Amino acid sequence: MKILFVCLGNICRSPTAEGVFQALVNKAGLSEKIKVDSAGTSGCHVGERADSRMRDHAMARGYELTSISRKFDEHRDFEHYDKIVVMDALNYRDVLELGPEYKNKIFMMTDFCKSHNEEKVPDPYYGGPAGFEKVLDIVTDASEGLLEEIKKEL
Repeated sequence: MKILFVCLGNICRSPTAEGVFQALVNKAGLSEKIKVDSAGTSGCHVGERADSRMRDHAMARGYELTSISRKFDEHRDFEHYDKIVVMDALNYRDVLELGPEYKNKIFMMTDFCKSHNEEKVPDPYYGGPAGFEKVLDIVTDASEGLLEEIKKEL
């Protein structure tokens, strides 16, 4: 099972989802069965590490964000990944426009939340520390729910 997390720039939300989900996959002993990656719909941060503020907040919770930003590649990613999990409605629209025939592979991250009732994972880039913490709260909840769903499919 291959999962791709997608946000706009691939420096805050999607690398956080990748890091948190990977940690949960590792803890569950499923790293041989589940592969994880992230990308952005914009190429404005290609080659960059996750935002240092996001990395610091994630590290404080025991998550290491190691990915390097890349742009979503519709010629490869739709075929390669089983699930493409996006952070907000704009990301959903942008990815869907690139491959409407792959609609059944595209999901909202918040659809997997168990305890948070959120429509999106908000972009924390221009906010303060509370924004990064909120992203981690939502992403952790959704990652746990996503892993439960994937376990049923394995």
